[in-house]
Amino acid sequence: MSVLHAIILGLVQGLTEFLPVSSSGHLALVPWLFGWDHFGGDDTLENAFDVALHLGTLIGSVVYLRSDVARYGSAGLGWLKNRGPLTGDARVAWLLVATAVPTGILGIGVLAVTDDLGDRTWLVAVSLIVFGLALYLADRRPSGRGLDDLRLRDALMLGTAQGLAFQPGVSRSGVTLTVARGMGIDRGDATRLVFLMSLPVIAGAGLVKASDLVVPAGWWGAFAWGTIAAAVSGWFAIHWMLRLVARTGFGGIAVYRLVVGVSVLVLLASSFR
Repeated sequence: MSVLHAIILGLVQGLTEFLPVSSSGHLALVPWLFGWDHFGGDDTLENAFDVALHLGTLIGSVVYLRSDVARYGSAGLGWLKNRGPLTGDARVAWLLVATAVPTGILGIGVLAVTDDLGDRTWLVAVSLIVFGLALYLADRRPSGRGLDDLRLRDALMLGTAQGLAFQPGVSRSGVTLTVARGMGIDRGDATRLVFLMSLPVIAGAGLVKASDLVVPAGWWGAFAWGTIAAAVSGWFAIHWMLRLVARTGFGGIAVYRLVVGVSVLVLLASSFR
């Protein structure tokens, strides 16, 4: 793999991990579109590169959200020590922990029973379209709830939605935002909530795949540049979402998903690839 291709894939991973457009879908579509075959069927090498990209997005997201991580982490650990009433930031912190439980259980189950789903390009395209429309419709619902209004059943529902978004094209952040907006959670709070929920998932996915991590000689440059590109683009994606899209709505994201999905279906029908 050339350094240029690694940087491109890192940028794609970082941007689409946090924008509700499906990182796994885009990482399947970009090589398909350009005819790239970097790994030659070597699943171990592909998993290693995937771990590198996830490490990059994790670094970028933790750096951007460091104040939130410190705030809720401190509050959650403080409650463990003092065991007073579970309110405020401590309550939100433990509800965030609760979201990770169904996500982790479903994620492990999916890994155990499924193969690579990204090779069904038509299904990636259809998922982009269908779940883009679902996000648009949910985003039109009235708001009025914030993070302090979350209940345990809300957290478990959000975690379940996040765990079920295993098909490339669905988008983990997209489907979780859809459920959050369907619950009436304000855009800004819903977006920040989804980003915080994603941190343990990204870290966990990387740890699961890191068990057979092997980086061959000659690949370290591509891995390093891909990781850096994913970190930088992930930081900007979070910044853009929180500063712009969370205020103006997800209509533009839905249109983008629709255009990409339809375009891929047209290319498939034309035998371009």
